[in-house]
Amino acid sequence: MSEPSPKPVRIDPFRLRIEQRGRMVTDATIFASDKINLEPDAVRQLCDAASLPPARKVVATADIHVGFGIPIGAVLGMDNAIMPPAVGYDINCGMRLLRTPFSKGEIDTDKIAADIAREIPLGEGKSNLPLDRAGLETVIHEGVGAIPALAQRSGHRAWDAFGTDEFAQDAARIEDNGCLPADFGAVPKSAIQKGSGQLGTLGGGNHFIEIQHVQKVFDRDTAKKLGLFENQIVVMIHSGSRRFGYEIADQYMDTAARRPENADRRKMLAYLPADSRDGKAYINAMGAAANFAFANRHIMALLVRRCFNYMFGPTPLPLVYDVTHNMAKFEEHAGKRLWVHRKGTTRAFGPRQMEGTAFSGTGQPIITPGSMGTASFLLAGTGNSEESLASVNHGAGRVMSRSAALGKARRGAIVTPGRISDEQFKRSMEGIRLITGNRSRIKEEAPDAYKDIEEVVRIVVKCGWARPVARMVPLAVLKG
Repeated sequence: MSEPSPKPVRIDPFRLRIEQRGRMVTDATIFASDKINLEPDAVRQLCDAASLPPARKVVATADIHVGFGIPIGAVLGMDNAIMPPAVGYDINCGMRLLRTPFSKGEIDTDKIAADIAREIPLGEGKSNLPLDRAGLETVIHEGVGAIPALAQRSGHRAWDAFGTDEFAQDAARIEDNGCLPADFGAVPKSAIQKGSGQLGTLGGGNHFIEIQHVQKVFDRDTAKKLGLFENQIVVMIHSGSRRFGYEIADQYMDTAARRPENADRRKMLAYLPADSRDGKAYINAMGAAANFAFANRHIMALLVRRCFNYMFGPTPLPLVYDVTHNMAKFEEHAGKRLWVHRKGTTRAFGPRQMEGTAFSGTGQPIITPGSMGTASFLLAGTGNSEESLASVNHGAGRVMSRSAALGKARRGAIVTPGRISDEQFKRSMEGIRLITGNRSRIKEEAPDAYKDIEEVVRIVVKCGWARPVARMVPLAVLKG
């Protein structure tokens, strides 16, 4: 019988500590108030992460919930080790925010949402922009930088909204300028076969496109610098590397599980020495998936712009920021160089760390969605988040599993009723236009299946890691 995981001990209103004991090689910290529900299994997974030999720092944000091996909402700093399960299956799942010149009430958001849904395939297994081998290689090596070349190579409708000047401005507002080092040779054949045609598609699960309005501005100076104002219509996109990234993650998890250092370790807790041949290959393949995801979000943004241009004539929709989660990066913290894995968490650099970028005066923008029936927040990094390895939560985090929310059925008969009733779901989405590619499963993403985003953001602010800039609420939601 395995030993029970130690229980977190509260050390202040926003921090719980799990002291090193048993197999653990380091303490673990959870940043959560007493209003945040902590799943025992998620806490156990965090202890498992803190038991890995290369682990040097292990923390979790308030949106912590059970994931594959490593909990979602975890930040793991490792010494000379790279860990595919601590990045996750959807490599570079991320958030993008576009601003419009319109205010709430000036445009028909239901109609524009329906137009976007016709342009961007929603749900799993969809394709949009086909790539030949040369095009895919360009995306893998250049990320968003591949967009101008792709626009010249094909006649896809996304290029109707492409402009050289706007593209240059966009690239400066994407984390890592939309490109990480990568190598086509490190990409498994299965990723190319199953995922290379999925650029410009949303995906399923918690991925979404929302048309929102800025309900409240907290920091008028920063909001002005970012081009935001109260009642403004904005568009938020949440998606990642699709099946392309999934196949990369799965193959390298298998590769890690076969290595001798993981002989007694399950696939979901296997890691790779970063300087090994396998480790270097995964780092290059992870970069390939990240670049695919950057390009994917950019193409969807072009299709959104195309819809606005078609309806209103030439309409600028500048990019506020594109931020990454589900990534590992080699960073220096407290004088140590570590592979910082952010699984369901996002980077939160302050003004000093953003020197040389468009955000040296504001700190990094942090896009933090709630759920499809609740608010989302735009924050800005303060530079005071070293205790979390410069990381914050990537959203609200689930309070119940998908099956718990939806229930279970077998051969058309309900075996276990869902915890979210039809009436409850209807109330939670009142006043919001919902377009979904899979109405039978949409309750998996019900607002009541998620934690309170207001409390989760309050913890980030009280810890001093970021300051609130604006609060946005949905008018129309597109879900896979």
